[in-house]
Order: sequence, then structure tokens, then C-alpha cells
Amino acid sequence: MQLVGMLDSPYVRRAAISLRLLGVPFAHQSLSVFSTFAQFREINPVVKAPTLVCDDGGVLMDSTLIIDYAQALSGRSLMPADPVQRLRALRLTGLALAACEKTVQIVYEHNLRPAEKLHQPWVDRVRSQLMAAYAALESDVAAAPLAAQEHTMTQAGVSTAVAWSFTQLMLPELVSPADFPALAAYAAQAESLPVFLGAPQA
Repeated sequence: MQLVGMLDSPYVRRAAISLRLLGVPFAHQSLSVFSTFAQFREINPVVKAPTLVCDDGGVLMDSTLIIDYAQALSGRSLMPADPVQRLRALRLTGLALAACEKTVQIVYEHNLRPAEKLHQPWVDRVRSQLMAAYAALESDVAAAPLAAQEHTMTQAGVSTAVAWSFTQLMLPELVSPADFPALAAYAAQAESLPVFLGAPQA
């Protein structure tokens, strides 16, 4: 199998780390949806990262769907079986994915849209959503720390650490580690693991 996309995308990185945690072998092709658009389109006409080219040649996209398929292949899950723990993992994963989405929206708004067309009320709204997602994650992780070991890490841990590192890469001036110490500490632990070091974002 081949995972296509740049690791500076939190969605590509989330998929890569999850596949590694699940022990699913894959090759990584680092293509950009911007600078190598035409080459990416030859693999997936939708040009969506991440894209997984399966062993049968079929193309699967969206990190959540790729991870779901990888879990079926491996016979393991990165989600807890216990309903209470599973609900928490789903909630935190949702918050982390929201933080990724809002970070991407802010970056695109400033980097892709002409300055004279930037709509500040929209940017302010997205920024408030980003901060709300991190505030909720900080509160939860501070109250009950996530596992930061490869053999016990859940999807909530993967997605939270990946989201935090992505926002710090793209918007360090907006989201300060001093304001979210539990998240910053957890992400630092996760980023020191071999499975994260093997999929560096930059």
C-alpha cells in the first residue's frame, strides 16, 4: 500500500502514525496538493490528502476512513472497547480534528486569499472556534492525562498530539503553550516516541 500526501498535513501525518501504530506496512509518497497537483491528480483525480492506494489498486481517501480500513486489516483498534472510555476518545478526537480544520482555515485565509478580500469577522469566528477546541482539550487532558506510550496510545492521543504540533508549526503566535500547558506537555511526550519521529511534520 502507498500513503500519498505531505506530512506537514495533520491528516496525512495522523494516518501515517496510526498505520505505524497498527503495524500496517505502507510506503509513503510525499506529494503536495499544491506544488505537485498534476502528479497527485494522476493518482487520485480528487487530489485529496491523504490518499491511500490499496494493494488492489483501489484508492481510499480521508484520514478517518483510511485509519478505519487499517484497523480492519490489522485486527486491532486505536479506540478503546469500553463504552465510557470510547466516548471520551471519540470526543477528544473530534476536538483535535476541529482544531486541525480551524488551523487550516486560518492559514488558507491569510495565505491563499488576497488581502483585500480577507473577511475579518469570519477570521475572528474561526479563531474563536480554534481556541474553544483547544480550551476543551486542555481541560480534559489536564484532568485525566492521555497515554503517551506506543502500546497504549489511542486515536485520541494521536490526533491530539498531531493537532497541537500542527497548530504550533503554522500559528505559533496565536496558540501559546503557556496557555495550554497540559497539551504542550503531552504533545512533547508523544513527539519523542519513535512512531512520531518516524513521521516528522517538517
